[in-house]
Amino acid sequence: MHKVEYLGEPTPEEIRELFERALSRGAVLVVFARCKVHYEGRAKSELGSGDRVIVLKPDGSFLVHQSKKREPVNWQPPGSVVRFEMRELPALVSVRRKPRETLVVEMEEVYHMVLFQAEDYEELALTGSEAEMAEVIFKKPELIEPGFRPLHREKPIKHGIVDILGVDKNGNIVVLELKRRRAELHAVRQLKSYVEALREEHPNVRGILVAPSLTSGARKLLEKEGLEFRKLEPPKRERGTGGRQRTLL
Repeated sequence: MHKVEYLGEPTPEEIRELFERALSRGAVLVVFARCKVHYEGRAKSELGSGDRVIVLKPDGSFLVHQSKKREPVNWQPPGSVVRFEMRELPALVSVRRKPRETLVVEMEEVYHMVLFQAEDYEELALTGSEAEMAEVIFKKPELIEPGFRPLHREKPIKHGIVDILGVDKNGNIVVLELKRRRAELHAVRQLKSYVEALREEHPNVRGILVAPSLTSGARKLLEKEGLEFRKLEPPKRERGTGGRQRTLL
């Protein structure tokens, strides 16, 4: 049994056979085709004829990609059930049960199909989120500085929502803006706007950008605006030992 199978310009019967093999083997199926797409569920949509990439995954995910943009133009989530139907044109039909949604791809011409017997039992080791960074700071406020006391998380203010609002050992208001990745100019401008909004009500407000690192431009702007930086790595999540994926049906 080959891990990868290819079909160029398949007949309707060959399309059906490769689709059924993908289902039975729990394989990824990629179809390059000229197709029309019809969706009905919480709304209705129609996508006229065009060349697209169709991806079917063993967990029921069903994706239709155009030649532009990152996101699929149409999709169904994991847990959906996909079947092949021979209508006027060969069609792939994906049905989601709750809520009831149906996605139909009518294939006018299939250029190429690829079955990929992917074996991947690992889970992505993700860097912690900004919310997890906030949890760490609330547990160990001394990571920011001695005497720092966090008071509020996701505090709404005039120009947005402050990640952490607290006070320092001298009673000054402290605004923390958290970034889980390298902080850029936008993060500094965001912090500046929060500090300026709070200074309308409080005379002494400090702004601290908390991130693993800074771009050189962000560092220069921080210094110019009298804002501060604290280096903090987001917590690491443990790599899982996920099991085998389920089939499409």
